Parts: sequence; structure tokens; C-alpha cells
Amino acid sequence: MGSVAELAAAALMMLGFPCLMLAALVPSVPAFAATAAVTYLADHYLHRKDSYLVNRLSKVRAGLSTRFLIRELLLVLLLARLDLGEDLIFYGAIACFIAFYGLQAPHGVLATLIENRRRMPVATRNVDLVSRIRIPDAPPRRLLSRAAEKMLHLDLAAVAGLLVSAATGRTLPGAIGIGVTLLLGAFYVLALLPHLRGRRIPPKADKVLGAVSGWLREYRPETVLYFSGSKDSAYQVNMWLETMEQLDTRPLILLREHVVMEKLLPTTVPVICVPGGVHLMNLDLSTVRVTLYAANVGKNIHMLRVPTMKHVFIGHGDSDKLASVNPFSKVYDEVWTAGRAGRDRYAIADVGVRDDDIVEVGRPQLAPIRTAQDAPADGRCPTVLYAPTWEGWDDNPGNTSILLAGENIVKKLVAADPPVRVLYKPHPFTGTRSAKAGAAHRRITALVEKAAAERAADPRFAGDAAAQAKAKAELARTAARLAQLTGPGSERGDEAEAARDGLVDLRKHEEVARLRAEWNDAYWRSFGTAEHRVVTGAEPRLYDCFNVSDAMVSDISSVVSDFIASGKPYAVTDSAGLGVEEFKRQNTAVRAAVILSNDADRLGELLDAVRDPAADPLAEDRGELKRYLLGPDEPTSIEQFNAAVADLALKAEARNAGQHSHAALDQAVPARTVPGQRVATAGETDGVAAAN
Repeated sequence: MGSVAELAAAALMMLGFPCLMLAALVPSVPAFAATAAVTYLADHYLHRKDSYLVNRLSKVRAGLSTRFLIRELLLVLLLARLDLGEDLIFYGAIACFIAFYGLQAPHGVLATLIENRRRMPVATRNVDLVSRIRIPDAPPRRLLSRAAEKMLHLDLAAVAGLLVSAATGRTLPGAIGIGVTLLLGAFYVLALLPHLRGRRIPPKADKVLGAVSGWLREYRPETVLYFSGSKDSAYQVNMWLETMEQLDTRPLILLREHVVMEKLLPTTVPVICVPGGVHLMNLDLSTVRVTLYAANVGKNIHMLRVPTMKHVFIGHGDSDKLASVNPFSKVYDEVWTAGRAGRDRYAIADVGVRDDDIVEVGRPQLAPIRTAQDAPADGRCPTVLYAPTWEGWDDNPGNTSILLAGENIVKKLVAADPPVRVLYKPHPFTGTRSAKAGAAHRRITALVEKAAAERAADPRFAGDAAAQAKAKAELARTAARLAQLTGPGSERGDEAEAARDGLVDLRKHEEVARLRAEWNDAYWRSFGTAEHRVVTGAEPRLYDCFNVSDAMVSDISSVVSDFIASGKPYAVTDSAGLGVEEFKRQNTAVRAAVILSNDADRLGELLDAVRDPAADPLAEDRGELKRYLLGPDEPTSIEQFNAAVADLALKAEARNAGQHSHAALDQAVPARTVPGQRVATAGETDGVAAAN
């Protein structure tokens, strides 16, 4: 349901209609009016929340129009039970609702036509289309945003007027309500008509695609980041945006789903979203030499079919999970890994990826992570981050520690002596598949929040109240400015208008980046350095949590590999109970970790390493593992990445030049032809004909 409030609203709406029938049969005008108000409000709330239930009701023939019609029919029943069946207001109500529903069809047709005609075959950002095609302003959002719901709610005037007439016995209120409903409905239909005129709709698909291809010919992109996935997987492409901005070649981001485009973070790189496979094939991508793939999905085939570019799997994380050695990876020309560990994983997995096709490029995204040497030695309470991964697609106990070990880990951390601060940042997918994982997450959250409240009341941990208040004020100001720059009010009306006005404002982009940094700094200063915290949502980011932490507890995931870049102590939970030696054998990233069982009995070893870094027995092992997993510190990862792009682009050029040479030679020597099929003899031909 999404929330307790949504569940309550759904229950009220579902129970409201039987109550409306009872009120009509009794009959009771006050009861009917009160119940009708409840159903209206509950229905409206669920639509505003885009509730799962209200979206599924149409599948069982209880959609929006049906619910409004039932309410109106029950009102007619109420009038009949009040002995108004021979009254003019009774016939007026029937005529009103018939006419009102007669207006629904043209309204729905017009709204759908406008939306369809304004739908672009591609959506873009940072692509100049204004000089090539004319894209008119979008219709006012108030006309098309939840248009069906708004149109149906116009019956409120008639329903209210008829109820007043039923209660007072006077015809005038009902007549006024009927008139208002019908006039507003007709006005709404007429208001949509002008937006179907030719000057108010964008050009057809062929012109838009031609304009985009024209822009591509001028821009001449060389390196493409290609991505397809659900809205929940948008983080997989977002993690590569800064790397794409730092490429030495001309970059382009190519998306396949609008929901991913909506979740894409701000970037200066040109972005094209092409949902249709045929439209993608018609784009001029002849200058592209390297295409990077962040995920293994079926729609990758639409780009993999192009031979003039080289195709590279870069993934969206580096871990010992099976996803890091997917057999599908052998379809790419190369597979890029962070360090030697990735190469060895493919060799051990033996899934068909050749060692010659693997290139070590480091992890450019890890540049913001500060190392242990960079951490301030200010004598503050040490911070331990607990960042479990999600439950995965199956019930393998090794997927996440949150089910079996999470509460034990947090209980020991909040009770540690000398004390430490606990940051709990769960994976954003936690609880989306497993109800048990969701329940465990809520219990852990309650543990952290309870410990935080107890610590807040302890004078030993009192912070600088004035400094925290100042930071909170700064946080609020920064958040308000960010909302002003990036909130819904700054977005355009629809995708056509967004494509037209989607050129990045560099000054705004730089201001947003600066404000995000200021917001992050103010966030950590807004509460005490010893205060436990549950950190959810997009901000602060995981890497920001890394930078304020002195150690981490996590599971087998890319989070561990990323944290290793900091050089700080870490622990990993063996939730499947493999045993220390077997766990280390199967998972490279834990070879320099404190291995925890589900009862977290060795957690003290991690805390000892945090409190006395000089006596940390795993410090040297972490340094060696960092180089093995993530590659050398020099040259920098972005330098390695750019070198790999340049090298592969040269290979693509060499391949294309070779193909041109073959084609030229074939034209010069026509005899060099590919052998054709064997020609059937006359007897064979006759036999086939006879068989048919």
C-alpha cells in the first residue's frame, strides 16, 4: 500500500460505497453526504499518492469512472427513496449525469490526442533542437495533469446541489448545481480544443528524428554510455555521469526508458532517450567508436548489432557476486574491471570471457572517497557505518546480514565501551522483495533511534548546541535553494518542452554542485559527532558516509570493494555460515576484513583497530587488497579509463578501415565474391515441385 495512511484511505473508500447504499436505502441525506465526502477525499488522496491499489482497481472493473458513476447512481436511488421520483429534480439529476458522462468521451479523446501528438519519439537533454525544429509550449499542466480525475470531480457541484435539494425540498439548489457541473464540463472540453491545432503540436516523428540525427552529425559523439532498465536501477547509470563528464572524447548518454530519464541526475553530458528500437536504429551514430554498457539487459542487443563501434561492459559495481561474472559478458569486445581481482574472477568462473578481452581501468567513481590518512584526528567519538546490502532475488542467507545478524551488530555497536557512533544506511531496495527483511530493517531502525534518544539525554555526549543550531539553519537555507533550482517548479511541462529547453545551464549546474557540497557539510555539523543516525534516501550519499566513518560493517557487495578505497578497517558478515577460511576463499574482498558470524562475536576486533590504528593487524593486508581490487593509485583511475577508451577507439578505427579496404578491393576485382548457395539441379527442382 505504500504507507499506513494509504491503507487507511483505501479502507475508507472501499467501505464507503456499501455505506452509501445503506444511506440511500434508509434513506438519510446527512449520512449519505458525510459518506460521499469521505469517498471523494479518500479517492483523491490515493490518486495524489499514485497508490498501487487505486491503479489496480481498473483491472477488476472498479476504475475511476465506475466509482464516480456508482456514487451518482446511489444519489439517484436516494432521491427515489425520498419519494422525489415524480419531482423535476429527479429527472434533472438523471439528465445531468447522462449529459455529464456524454462529455467524458470527447474530453478523454481530446486529452489523449494532445498527449499522443506531443509525445516525442526521443527525449533529450543538452541537445540543441531549437534551431532545427519548432517545438511549441506545452499546454498548461492544470489541463492535462490527472485530467480524467479533474473532469469527473466536476460532478461535485451537481451532487452537492442535489443533496441540498433533497434535504430542503427546494429545486433551485439542485438546478444550480446541475448547471454548474454541465457548464464546467463543457468549458473543460472546449479549453482542450485549441491545443490540437497544428501550431501547438510538435513535428512528426520523422522530422524529430531527422533533427536529432542532424545534431548528432554536428556533435559527432565518440563515446556512448548506453543504459536500459527500470526506474529503480537508475543509480546504475547515475554512478557513471561524472566519469562521462571527464572523458577526453565527446561523450553521449543513450537511454531507452523515460522512467530512467526522469531519475537521471543533473549532468553536462548530452542525453538522448530512445524507447523505440526502430528509432534507435535510424539515428546517425556513425561517429561513435566506443559504447559502454553499465548493465546486462536484453535491449543491449539494439546497440551490440552495430559493428562500426567497439562494445565494452563496465558494470555498475565491483564485487564477488555472481553478477560480476555474468556469462552474457562475452558478447562484448572488452570487459573493463577495476583491478586484477576482476580479471581473476572471470578466469575462475570460466564463463567464456577471454583474458585478452579484459582491461583494468580502476574505478573513477571512487575519487571522492577520502583515505584513512585524510581523516581528521580530532579525538572525536569513532564512527562505525553499518551498510548492509538488500535481500536479493532469492532467499539465500548469504545475500544480506540484515535478517540474521543485523540486530546483533547494532546492539553491540550501540553498547560498545568505549562508545562509538553508529550510522545505519541500508540499501535502498531493502524490504522491496522480502517482508522479513523489511521488518528487520524497521527493528534495526528502532534500535538506532532509541539509542540516539538515550545518548541525547546523556550529558557526556552533549555537543555544541549553538553550532548545531547554526548548521541546521544553514542546512535549511541550502535545501531551500536546492529545491528552488532542482524542484518540480523548475521543470518544463512535458517531454517535448523539456527537449526544447533542455540545454544545461552551466552556471546553475555549478551552483547546484556547490550547494550539494555545502548541504552535505552542514548536514554532518547539524548534530553531535557522537549522535547515532539512520541515514536513508539519496542524500547524504554512501560515499559521504564513508568519509565521516572510521570503520564499516557490511555484506558481500560492491559497497565493500568501494570502502576498501578508503583504507579504513572494515568487517563483513558471513551470514551463510561458510566459516572464515571458506568465506575468504570465495570472496576476494573480505581477505583483509574482520569476518563476523551472525552473532557478531568478533566485532570487538574491528573496534580495537579503530581505537588504536598502530596496533591494527590488517592494515598492511588492506593496502595490498586495495591495489589488487582497485588497481594502482598512479596513474589515476580516470587517466586509466581515458587511455582505455582511446585505445579501443583506435581498434574500432582500424577495423572500419579494414572493412573499407575490403570493399574497395571487391569493387576493383569483381571475381572476388562470396560463394553462393549450391544451385539445385533440374531433377531436384522437379522433385520439390512434385512434393508440393
